[in-house]
Amino acid sequence: MLLCLSTLATAQTTEQDRRLSALEQKMRELDPSFQVPAQAGWDDRLAALEARMAQLVQTRLAAESGPPSADAALDPIPTAPLSVNEAGNHQQLSEQTGNPLQRVSVTGDYQASGEGETRLPVSGYMDFHVNKFRGEPARPDFHRFVLLFGHSFSTRIKFWSEFELEHSFVEGREVGGEIALEQAYLDFLIKPWLNVRAGMLLTPVGIINERHEPPSFNGVERPFVETVIIPSTWRELGFGFTGDLGRGFRYRAYMISALDASRFNAESGIQEGRTNGFDASFRNPAFVGRVEYAGVRRLTLGASFYTGKSGFNLVSVNPRVAIGSFDGRFSFRRFDFRGLFANTWISHARELNEVLERQVGFLQNVGRELRGYYAEPAVHVLPRRLRNDLILFTRYEKYNTQHRMPEGFVPLPQFNQSSWVAGVTYKPNADIAVKFDYSFNRNASTVVRAIDSINLGLGWWF
Repeated sequence: MLLCLSTLATAQTTEQDRRLSALEQKMRELDPSFQVPAQAGWDDRLAALEARMAQLVQTRLAAESGPPSADAALDPIPTAPLSVNEAGNHQQLSEQTGNPLQRVSVTGDYQASGEGETRLPVSGYMDFHVNKFRGEPARPDFHRFVLLFGHSFSTRIKFWSEFELEHSFVEGREVGGEIALEQAYLDFLIKPWLNVRAGMLLTPVGIINERHEPPSFNGVERPFVETVIIPSTWRELGFGFTGDLGRGFRYRAYMISALDASRFNAESGIQEGRTNGFDASFRNPAFVGRVEYAGVRRLTLGASFYTGKSGFNLVSVNPRVAIGSFDGRFSFRRFDFRGLFANTWISHARELNEVLERQVGFLQNVGRELRGYYAEPAVHVLPRRLRNDLILFTRYEKYNTQHRMPEGFVPLPQFNQSSWVAGVTYKPNADIAVKFDYSFNRNASTVVRAIDSINLGLGWWF
C-alpha cells in the first residue's frame, strides 16, 4: 500500500513538473527575457511565473486598451491576469477591481465583457527625426507628438480619439506645423461579428494607415508606397461596420466622405485629395473596406478596397477613384517579412487634367493609373534571452504615380521611382524604437535625379 501511495505521489509530482515546465516554455516563447534559475524549486518557479505576469500587466495593459500596434496580431503576450469563466473561456481581469476588462482587438474593435463602466486610459506616441539629404544640411524635426484619449460610456458604447501636433508648433497661418484630429469615433458593440462605428475614421487601406506608431514598423520614415500610392495618414468622416467573423477572419467596411480630385497632381498622386474631415462631401460618398486573415499564428494577410467619385469641387468632370491593395506580414523564429502591393485607378483622367489646367493655370499631368509595391525582410540579431532587440532590415520599393497615362499625355520619368532602404531598429524596450537607415533613391529620369538620404529617428508608444 505504501509503495502504491508513493508511486501515485511521484506520478502526481512528475505531472505537476511537466505542466509547470510547459508553462515556463510558453512564457519564454511569449517573452524571451524570462529566465528561471536552473536549481529553483517548484514554489520558486511558480513565483517567478506570477511575478513576470504582473510585470506584463503593468507594461502592456495600457497599450492593449488603446488602438493596437501594427504587429498586434503577431504579439501573443497577455496583458492582464487570466481567469476562466463558466463557459470555459479565458477573460482578462482588472488589477484594481478583478472585473473583466473591455479589450481592443487587432481590428480596433472593443470587445465587451462583464458589467459596469470601464474607463479607457490615455495613450500616445512621438516621432523625432533627423534627415540629411545628399548635398544638404541635416534637418532635425520633432515630427509628431500624438495623444490618444478614450472613454467607455458603457460596456457597449466606446469612444476613441487621436490628437496630433506636427513639427512642434503652429503659429498663425504659417506653414510649419499642424494640429490635427486623426481619429474620433464611437463604437456601438452589438455582436462580435457586427459592430457599428461612426465619426472620424482612418481608412482601412494597407498596413501603415491604421497602424503607424513608430515602434510598429522599421525605417525612420513610413514606406513611400504607403505615402504616395496609398495616402498616409488618411482619415475621413464616415460610418460603417466592424467585426470578427471567426476562424481568423475580421473586417471593416465604411461609407466615408470622398476624395477631392481638384487637389490631385503628378508628384503626390491622390495624397493631397484627402479632406481630413474639413469641407468634406457626401454628395457621392465613397466606400472602403478591408478583410484580414490571422488564423495562422504569426501570419496576417489583408486585402483592402476603396471606390468613390471625387469631383465635388469640379464643374464638368467627376472622376471615380478606385484602390485595391494586398498585404501580408509573417514571422518565423528570428525572421520577419512584410510586403504590400497597391494599385490606384482614376477614371476620366484626360478630362480631369484639362479642367485642372484651366483652373490652376498649368498642367497637373495626373495619371490614370498609379502603382506601387514593396517587400521587407528583417532579422532579429540579439538572443531571445535579452530584454533588448536589434533588428536589421532592408526594404525595396517601386512606385509610380504615372504608371499609365490618359490618351494624349506623356508620363514624366522622374515619377517612376524606386528605393532601397537599409537600416537598423534598436529597441531597449518593446515600446521604444531607435532607428537608423540609408535610403538609396532612384528614378527613370536622366535630368531630374532622385536624392539619397541618411535618416535617424527616435519614437515611442505607450
